[in-house]
Amino acid sequence: MRIVGFAGWSGAGKTTLIVKLIPALLARGLSVSTVKHAHHNFDVDKPGKDSYEHRAAGATEVLVASDQRFALMHELRGAPQPSLTDLLSKLSPVDLVLVEGFKRDTHMKLEVYRAANGKPALHPEDPNIRALVSDLPPSDVPPHLAHAHIDDIEGVASLVLQLAAPRP
Repeated sequence: MRIVGFAGWSGAGKTTLIVKLIPALLARGLSVSTVKHAHHNFDVDKPGKDSYEHRAAGATEVLVASDQRFALMHELRGAPQPSLTDLLSKLSPVDLVLVEGFKRDTHMKLEVYRAANGKPALHPEDPNIRALVSDLPPSDVPPHLAHAHIDDIEGVASLVLQLAAPRP
């Protein structure tokens, strides 16, 4: 599987960009999956649901399935957070995996940057960032980085495919 990461500070627009990018990549004939890093104690389950009660009772894994989808919830119960590599190994094969977050990992990434955020750019400190998707004019982008404007979804899709292309 080819992997492209999206790194950036909160509020830069990573999720919005990925949600717009997925249909553009699907239209190009690619199958796409995503992995999103959550920074908070998130839960996809709700108290009162049977699956929640199974986990609350101590089940390590609960798999909920219907004729539309299934979801596997795995409780870490004090075990270390799985690495990105571990998480990727749980996905079914697809053409491209978009990874949101995991900005400290060493996979190839593009940075999503908005000047109005007032945060420093990540790319000067991260050699794994190969491209910048931003609201900056091209003249403000370092020449060693590929660039697409954050509102140019087709341009971002082309950039992602360029970055994800197999290296000779």
